[in-house]
Amino acid sequence: MLQIILKQMQLNGYQALYLDGQVPPQERLKLADSFNEGEGQVFLVSLKAGGTGLNLTGADVVIHYDPWWNPAAEEQATDRVYRIGQTRKVDVIRLVTHDTIEESVVELCRRKKELFEQLITPGQDLVTALTEEEIRQLFAQTEDRER
Repeated sequence: MLQIILKQMQLNGYQALYLDGQVPPQERLKLADSFNEGEGQVFLVSLKAGGTGLNLTGADVVIHYDPWWNPAAEEQATDRVYRIGQTRKVDVIRLVTHDTIEESVVELCRRKKELFEQLITPGQDLVTALTEEEIRQLFAQTEDRER
């Protein structure tokens, strides 16, 4: 998908930098530095390739095009822009098409994140955070997946 977006950007006259899993680690840092120094109007980065180790304070807009199954992956990618040295307001946009599998993925991730936050909130009493029925449902879902 990122390749399709890159081609459309180029056809419409945008100068775009591109980073995916095929780009060697040394080149990734060079691309990030170039972008932060003002090169390129757009920096297209795949979630997996851009999830860790990059500082992208040259950006002020993050657009998530394809939702990911793990909400932490999107958060890590967004955090590449919210780094020490960021001086601008950053807008984060998630593009999701209504009535598609994407919408279901986003909802599943929202529920996973909500559950995770309930389970790990410091000082929270797990017994009061989840009802007995909710705990039973968690175990039932786990058993269903293992089958």
